[in-house]
Amino acid sequence: MRLVVNYGHATVFIFVLLTVQSAKGIKNLQVVYQWKLLEYAWPNEDTQLLFSHYVQANNNPLGLEVAGDRLFITIPRWKSGVVATLNYVYLNDTSESPLLNPYPSWEAHEYGNNSVPDIVSTFRVWADKCDRLWVLDMGVEDLTGTREQLVTPSLIIYDLTTDQLLRNYAIPSDQYPEKSHFGNVVVEDAACNDSFAYLAELQGPGIIVYSWASNDSWLVEHHYFHPDPLAGNFNVSGLSFQWWDGVVNLALAPEEDGYSTLYFHPLCSNAEFSVSTELLRDSVLATSSDSFHNFTVVGTRGINGQGAASYLDQTTGILFHALSIANAVSCWNPGTSYSPTNVARVYADNTTLVFPADIKIDNHSNIWVLSDRLPTFMYDQLDPDQYNFRVLSGSVEEAIEGTVCSRGATHSGVIQGLVSHLIVVILVWTCGTV
Repeated sequence: MRLVVNYGHATVFIFVLLTVQSAKGIKNLQVVYQWKLLEYAWPNEDTQLLFSHYVQANNNPLGLEVAGDRLFITIPRWKSGVVATLNYVYLNDTSESPLLNPYPSWEAHEYGNNSVPDIVSTFRVWADKCDRLWVLDMGVEDLTGTREQLVTPSLIIYDLTTDQLLRNYAIPSDQYPEKSHFGNVVVEDAACNDSFAYLAELQGPGIIVYSWASNDSWLVEHHYFHPDPLAGNFNVSGLSFQWWDGVVNLALAPEEDGYSTLYFHPLCSNAEFSVSTELLRDSVLATSSDSFHNFTVVGTRGINGQGAASYLDQTTGILFHALSIANAVSCWNPGTSYSPTNVARVYADNTTLVFPADIKIDNHSNIWVLSDRLPTFMYDQLDPDQYNFRVLSGSVEEAIEGTVCSRGATHSGVIQGLVSHLIVVILVWTCGTV
């Protein structure tokens, strides 16, 4: 196709493409739940009295996970007044704004006599195929205020069939900086007794590898884990701020040899990187300077491609990104080059998806995304009369239909990929993002 550089014709050409794209790929997720402010399913008044420190406006969600009949939602202790950092709702709950149930129990989140909650503060969790829930606990209270390190950062694993604690692994202090920030965890679970967890620590920054079999961990460091100084200036819904966050985004692509490709990127970055877990699992090679060139630059998402979470659908092999700054969800087919042309938007909305903070895909290939208006919560004030938090969902196949990510992608799909990128730039521009 030949593009004639003519302003009048180009305007008409873009209008037609925008019309086609808006009908096919930019609204393929639906709002499942939405909240103005979060509230808990208090069993009685006595329980509520045990959490007298509760400040409803300070409970801002961030992570989600789907396991069985439950949707898990995390609430980091950004500020004081959080009741429970890990909660769930039942997926058969048909209410618009379901009440939260602390996991694994109310008692696990109490501040007792000279004691702290079993889980202090977690950003994201992971449910594996072995019915285990992996919880990465920062151990910090009031992160944006007094920042009290109540307990050592730890990896806590629960049995989802009984909700009983299986293991609590304290991460050695020489594997993270004094003011650490653990933001993500992903798990290789091909063998339940030989699983490996990969923990993103974005201040060091580094990736900590944990072996279930040896109950041991080691720190991996690399230049690619560091933030890009050209990608740290953000503007979301008119709020301008600067972040300096390293690696946090992790996604696993299982390979036939039993290992996986770990895709990753810093929050402050528009680029994507990868490394084989065959290297990461070897504590000697992974920590050696000789392994530098085993890490690969995959490509770039283009402007406003910063994002805190990704997930690879094992059925289609498609990698999905939650683009936190662009208020969008994108997809990429690893069989294509990684570039703005091939990273297509499957959903973008400046109302329902303001700051998508986490994304997961369940066993039925359904996408789940949580948006939480985090910058407004941190730097301004949420409007309690408006919906601030949403969980959206939709099938992978429907989401990628008509985009370059679909298995039947054609030349027209490539054009739609380019247009979807243009749409997000326009959406970002309309709310003040540069």
